[in-house]
Amino acid sequence: MDLKQIIRDFPDFPRPGILFRDITTILKDPAHFRFAIEQIEEQLEGIEYDLVIAPEARGIMFGAPIAARQKKGFVPARKKGKLPGEVVRKTYFLEYGLDAIEIHKDAIKPGQKVVIIDDLLATGGTAKGICDIVEELGGQVVCIVFLIELCAIKGGEILKDYDVRTVLKY
Repeated sequence: MDLKQIIRDFPDFPRPGILFRDITTILKDPAHFRFAIEQIEEQLEGIEYDLVIAPEARGIMFGAPIAARQKKGFVPARKKGKLPGEVVRKTYFLEYGLDAIEIHKDAIKPGQKVVIIDDLLATGGTAKGICDIVEELGGQVVCIVFLIELCAIKGGEILKDYDVRTVLKY
């Protein structure tokens, strides 16, 4: 099954000069969605971990089912202001602006091993923000897996100190 064949490209979205890789075509087809999840899971073979963390919105679509299938805890990384209670927040740069990510302060216990799952690696800012929060809370990032990597943007450089794996490269 070739996932690249069904991912749609939308030029100039959300701003001119950005080529948006649309994964809704994967999500709407059960066979493709299951295959994408299996491809991400294959990247995790041999990795010992306690928790899966995934950022909203698209990362959660892959991270939550993988955590459930692998019998691991799941922690959502949410946009600023979406979580109740005490949070740790990190601000980061995207291709087209500034954003912030938050995780509950009590979501990660010191020493826990964490896997981060997201749909897309572009600038690496979201994943790096999550890594910073995990480490601030005493956790250890053992692997970061992306469904798609946009290699020309070189987001992997900001994540060079981590084990980063991708399923599809553009």
